[in-house]
Amino acid sequence: MEYRVDEIDKRILYHLARDARNTTAAEIAEEMEVTAATIRNRIHQLEAEGVLRGYLADINYKSIEGRVTYQFSCTAPIPDRDRLAQAALEISGIVSVRELMTGKTNIAVTAVGSNTDDISRIAGELSDIGLEIEDESVVEGEYHQPYNPFGPDDVPVGPSLTDFMSLAGGAEVVEFTVSEGAEVTGLTIEEAVNEGLLADEMLVVGIERDGDILTPKGETKIETGDVISLFSKSGLEKEALEVFGTQ
Repeated sequence: MEYRVDEIDKRILYHLARDARNTTAAEIAEEMEVTAATIRNRIHQLEAEGVLRGYLADINYKSIEGRVTYQFSCTAPIPDRDRLAQAALEISGIVSVRELMTGKTNIAVTAVGSNTDDISRIAGELSDIGLEIEDESVVEGEYHQPYNPFGPDDVPVGPSLTDFMSLAGGAEVVEFTVSEGAEVTGLTIEEAVNEGLLADEMLVVGIERDGDILTPKGETKIETGDVISLFSKSGLEKEALEVFGTQ
């Protein structure tokens, strides 16, 4: 019989995904108005049922002697997908494998190498076990957050990032939806700039509102639900988007 999670279980999963190392059973218990023993028992049950599968460390490999993280998009015959995914995980340097429910590029492999020769070796071994590599790329950054619907009702929801594009010279264009309660909501673009909420190197290049495309001007107001296209001359940090919806 499938294990059915309740609100206590969901809140446990939310907090462990947010910060498993520093979250205590007592803190979750106080929020949910139950005992710490109840929380500890629930955690053991979630582990036993396979809902809570583990606690993974978020490691910045680039900071360790300049190692490079690569992602390989691979294709496996559907009948062999599970077997080849498990075989890929046995290759030295591979840190994660995801099976995707598609006919093509149905396995995503993340690998860490100390140099290009190391990455070439991994690529060769993936091919040797029967995976067809469709694409490969360097992973520059990876960001995580807990699943907000499992959290408290008052958890603020950040801007919904819908598209991202890197341009020559380090410039970037991102597209996202302005969330309720954002700092810039109700301000004109000019006011947001004057108040320091939009940096000088950022430029609002497009606004979609209720299906209409607006031409951004200084007097254009930013509203909840607007789909904003934002250009930046330099790479955008995650914090730069917080004014469009606090995290």
